[in-house]
Amino acid sequence: MKKYIETISIAVAAFQLLTAPGLARADEPWPSKPITMIVPFPPGGVADTVGRPVAAALGRELKQSVIVENKGGAGGAIGMAQAAKAAPNGYTILMALSSISIIPEADKILGKEPLYQLAQLKPIARFTADPTVLVVRADSPWKTVGEFVAAMRSKPGAYSFSSSGNYGTMHVPMEMLKANANFRMLHVPYTGAAPAVLALLGGQVDAVSTGPSSVLQHIKAGKLRALAHWGNAPLAALPGVPSLKDAGYPVEFAQWSGLFVPANTPDAIVARLRDAARVAANDPAVRQTIASAGSPVLYMDTQDFQNYIGVDARKMKDAVQKIGKVN
Repeated sequence: MKKYIETISIAVAAFQLLTAPGLARADEPWPSKPITMIVPFPPGGVADTVGRPVAAALGRELKQSVIVENKGGAGGAIGMAQAAKAAPNGYTILMALSSISIIPEADKILGKEPLYQLAQLKPIARFTADPTVLVVRADSPWKTVGEFVAAMRSKPGAYSFSSSGNYGTMHVPMEMLKANANFRMLHVPYTGAAPAVLALLGGQVDAVSTGPSSVLQHIKAGKLRALAHWGNAPLAALPGVPSLKDAGYPVEFAQWSGLFVPANTPDAIVARLRDAARVAANDPAVRQTIASAGSPVLYMDTQDFQNYIGVDARKMKDAVQKIGKVN
């Protein structure tokens, strides 16, 4: 009788383990339920603009819904940490920006325990890579980046710029420009690109640096003016807008977007998701939607993306160390 009870107990324990939340049976096909795509910023920013059409295309290819969950805060760190610590079963994916490699380094400088490490996430594919754009209101007195810099130098700290959070992809490029051009501005962090741009439109701040997709509609509507960009080639979406390098300020910054999964996600799921991402990147609806927002698809497959991240992460580490501790 005792042996029978022990056998039953072992069987029950094994059943509970197999059916525990977050664990999938080895023979269960993937995906067999909806997938959550974490976008670590509020709606309206670059990651959201790219993430939503990509999620729809992935859903069509995988025959399962891919539900976008906006999880903003701390410059994207909260959402990225949630994805990094999620069960590695393919049901949580992340659409991140280049700040994914910046935030852990910034936490170290601030003397904080990083919410996540880059090694906790595995890259799948890159979808876009845009230089950020220096934008002011259309009614501002500055018509060129030279006039802008001169004004900032004339009144140190009197003007302000908004961002998606400390050390985020809207903050770092501005700090790079400030250091190169030797001027001071007040930094006003928000929870994402959309509220940061709204602050500029509403007159709460004087400038922003952000991806073209966050501001192109407002530029076309005559509400904002682009002065320069952080790239090294002309922008198709903003013809005639010079690079900072051409204007005499040799700084570059790319705000890329890419798909990630928790690091220990099984290879078979990673391969399936990689194939689906490639299809999504070539989907006409995805390409049209993203291009119309000012960010053409610049797809990069898994291995190339992994190599790209390695180089970019080293550049961002240097940039963050030069910025140092900020409040």
